[in-house]
Parts: sequence; C-alpha cells; structure tokens
Amino acid sequence: MNYVKAILSGLAAIFLAWIVILWPSAFRGISEQKATGLSVFVAPVFSPLFWFLAVLLLALFVAVSRVGNKFLRVLLFWIPTVSVSTLVVGIVALLTYAFIHLKHLSGR
Repeated sequence: MNYVKAILSGLAAIFLAWIVILWPSAFRGISEQKATGLSVFVAPVFSPLFWFLAVLLLALFVAVSRVGNKFLRVLLFWIPTVSVSTLVVGIVALLTYAFIHLKHLSGR
C-alpha cells in the first residue's frame, strides 16, 4: 500500500504543479503568445518553479498520507490524488483515442 500511496502522490504532485504553472500563463495575453503548438504545454516542465512546486506538493501529500485521522487522510490525500490521477489518465486516453481514430480516418 505504501507503493500505491507514493505513486499517487508523485503523479498528483507533478500534474497539480503542471496545472498551477500552466493555468495563469495559458490565458494571459493570448495575443502575446511566444510558444506555439505543444510547446505551450511542455514549457512549464523546464521551469525550476515547476519542480519546486512539485516537490513541495509531493512532501505535502506524503505527510498527509501518514496522518492518523482517517477523515483528514481521505479528505486531503485520497480525494485529491485519485481525482487528479483519474482526470489526467482519462484525458490522455481520450487524446490517444482521438489521435488513433483521426489517423485511421485520414488513411481512407
């Protein structure tokens, strides 16, 4: 169970840090875009702030996963980590399905 908690903590920390870094910059100054295509989504990964935030969130999730109070552990660990991980896996699966389906349609 400790491995599951560690993996969920790591995934949720990375995805939440990515969302926190990407969200304000994605909609600020749309006419002033410097990056195009997928680089808009990949650029935050190379930021030191992203990794600092990811490590901070990872430490927070690991600490909360060890809390003795079951209600707090469910509220502050299980709900955020499982929901973020499920959301991201669902989006990736949807995009993969769309990519495969569109590639198949263009091959006709």
